[in-house]
Amino acid sequence: MVLTVLFFASLRERLGCNKLSLTLPAGASVADVITTLAEREPGWCEAFEQGQCLAAVNQQMVKPDYLLADGDELALFPPVTGG
Repeated sequence: MVLTVLFFASLRERLGCNKLSLTLPAGASVADVITTLAEREPGWCEAFEQGQCLAAVNQQMVKPDYLLADGDELALFPPVTGG
């Protein structure tokens, strides 16, 4: 299956990338995508090592065990804080 992965905020800045296309086997989860991305390039491992990445699939917040489908859009971003 092919996904579009979008990166936002400080995650986008750390990776130097705002969007990519990723091919994974059917039945992959959000956690599988994060693992795959962390192994993609040396600097990317550091961006995902904290395990504190929020995810939305097709603009709906999801948990790491959410199963993805072909053509999904996965947005990844750091937790948001403010005051």
